[in-house]
Amino acid sequence: MTRTIVASATREVVIGFDQPFCVIGERINPTGRKKLAAEMVAGNFDTVRKDAIEQVAAGATMLDVNAGVTAVDPNATEPALLVQTLQIVQDLVDVPLSIDSSVTAAIEAALKVAKGRPLINSVTGEEEKLEAILPLCKKYDVPVVAISNDETGISPDPDVRFAVAKKIVERAADYGIKSHDIVVDPLVMPIGAMGTAGLQVFALLRRLREELKVNTTCGLSNISFGLPHRHGINAAFIPMVIGAGMTSAIMNPCRPQEMEMVRGANVLNGTDRDCMTWIKTYKDYKPGEHAAPAPVQVNAPGEAGGGRRRGGREARRAALSN
Repeated sequence: MTRTIVASATREVVIGFDQPFCVIGERINPTGRKKLAAEMVAGNFDTVRKDAIEQVAAGATMLDVNAGVTAVDPNATEPALLVQTLQIVQDLVDVPLSIDSSVTAAIEAALKVAKGRPLINSVTGEEEKLEAILPLCKKYDVPVVAISNDETGISPDPDVRFAVAKKIVERAADYGIKSHDIVVDPLVMPIGAMGTAGLQVFALLRRLREELKVNTTCGLSNISFGLPHRHGINAAFIPMVIGAGMTSAIMNPCRPQEMEMVRGANVLNGTDRDCMTWIKTYKDYKPGEHAAPAPVQVNAPGEAGGGRRRGGREARRAALSN
């Protein structure tokens, strides 16, 4: 059984077909959040701290950490800011982290200070990216998100996206990186622009599971881009992609309706053994209410805690514009 292991300083999480769905909290990302970007540039990390605590309290299994605040010379500015952001988060909460950047220097700088075994987010099928990121995965022995686009862009053809994913898995093997350390993002298209987007991703997930035997992830809210009441679509999408074989998603865990779908799918998929998480979360549930966030352990300053998505987000945003 394919198992991708990530870890914080003291907590190990396994992503796999026989494991509870892995929720990767998306909120620590200034892309499209002008206020957060301005705060981070100014050295104010209050929102980062708040988002870290709230996402873990809401049920996030991991947190994605991105510091892409500007397109102006990110190679010079992003490494130090990503390191600072990562250190703040991992000293505050004890969950594994996803290091989210399109800047190779920033990824390596963050890997040097990351505790445990973070996830790199991400590599694409572009030769330049493969040659830059895969050696880092090998050097630091960390898993990576593989996004199914290459120099030709993002194909609307799911067979092409599968071929790109296969190429990345094969190139990773050349570096001695096992397929269980490749988490494929098949690139979810917006259903409002492409009526077959849901059917495409379900079929792709089954192929990725059965043929490549890899774990998978996605930017969950891409599916509802441009539609009203997006959270309803997102919530419906969750159990369907889990049923098709998806094992993680980058999403907002602070949306109770969506987290209820995750927990319910875990029960029905047999990964919430004896329904214990469901019972613990909803035993005091009353109609019309959502479960209150669970308490979260916050580390004292300096105490060990538990690693983008701009690179991945760029690819996913491109998907939305197609």
